[in-house]
Amino acid sequence: MKDLAPGNRLLPMADTKKQIIVYSDDSSVRASVISALGKRAAKDLPEHDFHEFATAPALRAYIDTKNLAGGFRADLFILDGETSPEGGLGVARQLKDEVFNCPPVLVITGRQEDSWLAAWSMAEASVVHPIDPFTLAKTAAELLRGATPTSA
Repeated sequence: MKDLAPGNRLLPMADTKKQIIVYSDDSSVRASVISALGKRAAKDLPEHDFHEFATAPALRAYIDTKNLAGGFRADLFILDGETSPEGGLGVARQLKDEVFNCPPVLVITGRQEDSWLAAWSMAEASVVHPIDPFTLAKTAAELLRGATPTSA
C-alpha cells in the first residue's frame, strides 16, 4: 500500500456518508457485519456505504487505486482476524504501518483471549466471534464518532 498524502483523507462532514471497509474471506461474516450495522451504526451518525473484500490483495489494490486517483476515503475498517490466508490482524498492522492517518480499525477475533493480538495489530477495538450485532454496532459507532470504545 502506498502512503496517503496528508490532504487525501478528507474529514467526513455530517451529511456525508461514512465509508466502511469490511474484510473477511467468509461471506457470512461480511453479511453479519453489514446486517448488524444496517444503514447507520447509530441514530446520531450519517448513513454509510460498505466496501467488501474477501482477499487482502483485493483490499490493497482498492486502497492503492483509489489513492492514486486521489479518491481514497475510509472512516472505518472492520477486519476478520480469522480470515485465511492473510488474517485481519496482520492486515490491520499493515494498514496502521503504511496508510497515512489511518482510519480506525476494528478487528474480529476468534476468542476473548486473543485481545492481546488485537493490541499488537494496533486496532482501536476488537469484538469476538460469534458476532453480537449490538456489541458490533455500539463499538463501530464509537469509532465512527472518534471516541475510544469501551471494552467489548
